[in-house]
Amino acid sequence: MLFRSRSALGAADVGDDLLAAMLAELLGVDDVELVSSYAEVVDYALPAITTGGRWWVRGTAAVDGHAHDFRLFVKQVHEWSRSPLFESVPPEVREWAAGVVPWRTEGRVYASDLADHLPPGLAMPRALGVHDIDSCSYSVWLEVVPTVDAVWDLDRYRHAAHLLGRFAARPGIRALARIGSDEWDVRSYVDGRVGHQVLPILADEGVWRHPLVAGAFTDLRPRLLAAVDDLPRLTEELLAQPELVGHGDACPNNLLVRPDRDGFTLIDFGFFMALPVGFDLGQLLVGEVQLGRGSADGLAERDEACLAAYVDGLVAEGVDLGIEAVRRAHALHLLIFSGLSAIPFEVLDQEPTDALRAMAATRAAIARHSLDLVDQTG
Repeated sequence: MLFRSRSALGAADVGDDLLAAMLAELLGVDDVELVSSYAEVVDYALPAITTGGRWWVRGTAAVDGHAHDFRLFVKQVHEWSRSPLFESVPPEVREWAAGVVPWRTEGRVYASDLADHLPPGLAMPRALGVHDIDSCSYSVWLEVVPTVDAVWDLDRYRHAAHLLGRFAARPGIRALARIGSDEWDVRSYVDGRVGHQVLPILADEGVWRHPLVAGAFTDLRPRLLAAVDDLPRLTEELLAQPELVGHGDACPNNLLVRPDRDGFTLIDFGFFMALPVGFDLGQLLVGEVQLGRGSADGLAERDEACLAAYVDGLVAEGVDLGIEAVRRAHALHLLIFSGLSAIPFEVLDQEPTDALRAMAATRAAIARHSLDLVDQTG
């Protein structure tokens, strides 16, 4: 008798026949018998505006009478108007905001042949199926890839940066740059999140008086406000940089270290698209630091090492733009996407603690580094 307990999936579930077909593909056989299956929610603390849920699906399948245990990862992706976080969007821009985030991209990437074009050292999970749920959501069913916990030392950052440079410039990957949605680009981010959320925060006198901000950002206030005044020009300059392709969120959390420890498995392709050169360096450098998972110590040294490795990766794929040009593009991106939004506004309603003060100091270090880099490259 088939044991079925996949109710946790809700609308993301599929029929038993379809699941069996996906398992046949996973196991490389023509046919399997689904013996048992169940789903459980993945314990994952980071919210994502286009993610409706994450689950493990486990069970047993029989092939020619032999039992095989299996495990799959399932992700539900939806238009971000369905996210609880959408409530924070001002009512007057909700219709625009609902359509600007490229929620369709990830499914299209997983359904593509991107894996065939990745440089040696990079891989991605095999997609066993991308299935529409309704007009505004779909599920992605992925193989579970082996990973290891590893320290992100300078050599690992450098290796990741080199591979991201190759990823950005590789012809087969660049040919797929328009595969996703076209609703989002640099200007969308500036007009959207920066314009409607970040700039009002920076203009709020009360924010600058908050103990967390006053203690860490006081010296940065005039520089950040000057950057706000210069934002239209900086945005146009970033848009004018050479366009390659980017993963879009290449933080260490999305670069899973493989057991061979010589490469990474890329996940979360929601912002894969044509992007200015150097775009992926920003999240690689500060993505985990912003979340309190890393230190800002040695930020400048790590940045320079990653930049040089990224440029070497570009050159390995036949794109030689010169390190100074890439440094400038990276500086502009880091300031606009990380430096301007460094104030930890999401915790300003909490009582300051030593941990929050440390987080504010780390965020201030990111802002300071981004401002310095723009000044040095201008």
